[in-house]
Amino acid sequence: MADIDFGKIQIYTGNYDFWYQSSQLALTLKSNQNKKTEEKMKELRDFIARFSANASKSKQATSRQKMLDKITLEDIQPSNRKYPFVSFKPKKEIGKDVLNVEKLSLTIEGKVMFKNISFQARKTDKIVLLGTDQQCSALMDVLAGERKPDSGNITWGVTVQRSYFPADNSRYFEDGRYNLVDWLRDFSEDKDESFVRGFLGRMLFSGEEALKKTNVLSGGEKVRMMLSKMMLEGPNVLIMDGPTNHLDLESITSVNEGLKKWDSTLIFSCHDHEFVQTVANRIIDIQPDGTIIDVEKSFDEYLGLN
Repeated sequence: MADIDFGKIQIYTGNYDFWYQSSQLALTLKSNQNKKTEEKMKELRDFIARFSANASKSKQATSRQKMLDKITLEDIQPSNRKYPFVSFKPKKEIGKDVLNVEKLSLTIEGKVMFKNISFQARKTDKIVLLGTDQQCSALMDVLAGERKPDSGNITWGVTVQRSYFPADNSRYFEDGRYNLVDWLRDFSEDKDESFVRGFLGRMLFSGEEALKKTNVLSGGEKVRMMLSKMMLEGPNVLIMDGPTNHLDLESITSVNEGLKKWDSTLIFSCHDHEFVQTVANRIIDIQPDGTIIDVEKSFDEYLGLN
């Protein structure tokens, strides 16, 4: 079913190519390197302790001591970068009826995004969308109410409060009149500056960083601000198009952990294999002809890796 090149983590399913930048792989490689360095240090210490008093071996012991002195503690430490705080808690519990999609179709500039698709989403569903980036983004735009379909119906449950993370979030930050405190305050029930600053601090915007203008943010900073917005909104349905894009390893790990703990409805797309495998419990795979394959499986099970 799948051709896999684990050297580059390329997975081909016949319908699409995915390049996965696995955060877990990076962590494993770093951990293995640290273990090797620690083993080398132990080997040097053992030789020095054994032969430093031996006249015939004293020069070798001295040489190994110099080698040991050059290996600093920083060489074997794992990353000491900070992790942002990512935790989503709904303000209102979701009811039994979440989402019903009936015969939904959309074509953009002559390209079929999806055609006559129907599915339902439940409270416990964490659905990953597969397909081209354009197909996934188009479907999420429609579900979020930001684009009208050509035909079909979408019915959200009366208890649903949704929040959307679009792939292109630049429009949220174009107005350079606002600093981060003022921008985020608009989405917070608690308008006190100390509260907003405290929240920004947990998302790695501390001190003067919190006064940066929104139009000078990097891609990763915009993502952290969008995540902050969603957390403060307290939705019970998350729609997230590429939430790991532009993030560093530590931030990806935090988002991963936050969504693993999320116990309400999630619809998302992502190109990180480990992230998808550990979060999703359902797959909706949009085919080239616009139809879908809808299965309740883990990602690896769907790819035939388990």
